[in-house]
Amino acid sequence: MSQANSYKIAVLATDGFELTELVEPVNALRAAGATVQVLAPHGGEIQGMNHHEKAQKIKVDLELSKASAKDFDALVLPGGVANPDELRLDRMAISFIKDFSDADKPIAAICHGPWTLIEAGAVQGKKMTSWPSLQTDLRNAGATWVDQEVVIDGKLVTSRKPGDLPAFNREFLKVLTTTDILPSERTL
Repeated sequence: MSQANSYKIAVLATDGFELTELVEPVNALRAAGATVQVLAPHGGEIQGMNHHEKAQKIKVDLELSKASAKDFDALVLPGGVANPDELRLDRMAISFIKDFSDADKPIAAICHGPWTLIEAGAVQGKKMTSWPSLQTDLRNAGATWVDQEVVIDGKLVTSRKPGDLPAFNREFLKVLTTTDILPSERTL
């Protein structure tokens, strides 16, 4: 598998993200050579969670208001319950996600992360997985929901939970390094 060293990846999250669902993909992408930036609606730090308990905070690299999807090659959407629930109410976040979907750029979403894809109108006709409680939401939005460790539909990679992270990371890196995306295609 080729390296991802020419790719620039956005990770969109806010307070309440599941810590491992942000940290492990970031570490895997950086280990493959990608440049990764954590984006949030506000600067400073965002609060991570270990399920229902507060975990460490993560530094925000770039405020969402200063970001453009055209400057990134791919997007990661970590879960946690509060994180995507907050983001799906943020018009700027949904617009950012929609720009990736409309440009057919790779997107990886885990656990509750697909809630934001529903709001962005990016699930119609897609085969996906998620945390089980989202299956009705995804089906109602036009997706085909399946209970699998990882699902790849085109350039969309989805997984159910933290235990799926090894497969999620492996398959997202595979999508990045085997599809026809080039850093020069960063424009929408």
